[in-house]
Amino acid sequence: MTARPRGSLVIVGTGPGAPDLMTPATTRAIARATDLVGYGPYLDRIPPGQGDQTRHASDNRVELDRARLALDLAAQGRDVAVVSGGDPGVFAMAAAVFEAIEKGDPCWASLDIRVEPGVTAMLAAAAAVGAPLGGDFCAISLSDNLKSWTTIERRLVAAAEGDFVIALYNPASRARPHQLGEALRVLSARKPLSTPVLFVRAAGTPDCRVIEATLGNVDPGKADMRTLVIVGASTTRRVGRWIYTPRREGERTSASQRKASSGLLTT
Repeated sequence: MTARPRGSLVIVGTGPGAPDLMTPATTRAIARATDLVGYGPYLDRIPPGQGDQTRHASDNRVELDRARLALDLAAQGRDVAVVSGGDPGVFAMAAAVFEAIEKGDPCWASLDIRVEPGVTAMLAAAAAVGAPLGGDFCAISLSDNLKSWTTIERRLVAAAEGDFVIALYNPASRARPHQLGEALRVLSARKPLSTPVLFVRAAGTPDCRVIEATLGNVDPGKADMRTLVIVGASTTRRVGRWIYTPRREGERTSASQRKASSGLLTT
């Protein structure tokens, strides 16, 4: 019988950026770890540890390599924390770790592995503007590094036709500055041009900035990789200075509400 490896691996998320949005469970898991494995900027969010804690920083495009390193360290008896931003299970390292287990050394499946939930950028962005995710919603990453643009477009069409509020992750980068514009064109062909669009940059940090627009007047060039984009449903509307989506079915946006939310606002 093969002995169970003695190490452990916990996959954590540091939240959207502000230290007080990192969960206490994540803070404890990081403090207990002998090794921290993650994308360099996410590791930089964590204050220096005590003793002989070791950091293994890597580039953002080597998720599987990072996962394999973490699993190897845990199999050697180390207590490893794999560090993501936001929530580790939302477009982040938890899936990469389990993919590495599926394709890799059989002994990895016997490791003591757990995932600590975190605060994903979508939730921090929604909180900054009110409650746009109050009704049914979905999240779609616009990155085509790991899936085709055809797949992304098909999912955008389905979400638009289902009248979901849509949170768009990874809207733009230097390598693909055009894709947010393409995504918004797909959505504007299937949703009213008065549909609210929210750009929330650096959500959950003191540098948070919001641009409010509609599908009819939005400028995709104002988004970058630190921006979370929320596209409303037919029911999403303004109340005072907040944007929300009612939970109750049939609460259509009135003409006056559409007019109130049709401007461009930066906060």
